[in-house]
Amino acid sequence: MSKKQEAKTGFLYDDIYLQHLPGTWQPERPERLTMIVNRLKDKGIYPQLHNLIAVPAPEEWITTIHTPEYVDRVKNSWQKGKRFLDSHDVPLSEHSCQAAFMAAGGTLAAVDAVMDGTIKNAFCAVRPPGHHALADAAMGFCIFNNIAIAARYIQKKHKLPKVLIVDWDVHHGNGTQAAFYDDPTVLYFSVHQYPFYPGSGAASEKGTGKGAGFTINVPLAQGSGDRDYIRIFKETLQPAAVDFDPDFVLISAGFDAHEDDLLGSMKVTCEGFATLTGIVKDIAEQCCGGRLVSLLEGGYHLQALAAAVEAHIKVLL
Repeated sequence: MSKKQEAKTGFLYDDIYLQHLPGTWQPERPERLTMIVNRLKDKGIYPQLHNLIAVPAPEEWITTIHTPEYVDRVKNSWQKGKRFLDSHDVPLSEHSCQAAFMAAGGTLAAVDAVMDGTIKNAFCAVRPPGHHALADAAMGFCIFNNIAIAARYIQKKHKLPKVLIVDWDVHHGNGTQAAFYDDPTVLYFSVHQYPFYPGSGAASEKGTGKGAGFTINVPLAQGSGDRDYIRIFKETLQPAAVDFDPDFVLISAGFDAHEDDLLGSMKVTCEGFATLTGIVKDIAEQCCGGRLVSLLEGGYHLQALAAAVEAHIKVLL
């Protein structure tokens, strides 16, 4: 059997992601990715992964989620002397735009690799992250909504009608929710600390119009840990997802609910993240032949982030 056939989990990374430089005061910094890559190498996991090549996302896919005016603003802000994009929590540097296009494009490359059978699933170590990005605005460290763009790409390019997005970042993915709030073809499931940034994600937010019931928010009080998360995944996510019967599964994999994280107040352990990964992987196996792509969102304690990603990828493998 060839190495390509043996490698069932892809790993998407590119050095351009290190060139988005928000400043030393920012928790969303390049060292997040170097720590992940170094840990995977140190633990002997990196050679087991199929390395995927990122390419910039074509604008035709970016604009399935974002307005053309917003995309132009992303492309031109740095040249116009802007050092922040829309808000002070999205600082810019010279290569931020390129990194953002490559983060979205890398995710699409992972989807393609799953679809052509090169790999069974993938983890995308991308930045800037995406799930707070709105159609016409950056916020919360996010420029392009990588996972929302991937969902539309799956539907339009690969003609798979139904996509499940599971978001376990400590913060609610307001941008992803907004993109699909009236859409019954995308089931968006989020578990998150609440009340917390960005203020959305109440249990009453369930979708609107034809999308009513296809947004599932499970807000949790600070201090919630493995037992709470695992119960919700088994009792709420699993039956809803199996009933939805997705053709592809995406994970907004933020690891800032980790007990050591700097930004959240949750108590999830690496073992907890591994169990959550297993539940979502089982859903993908049951519903869509294991088709699953996971994208890095948050996670700001460098050692905890790297250890949680290791645990996550071990289950994908």
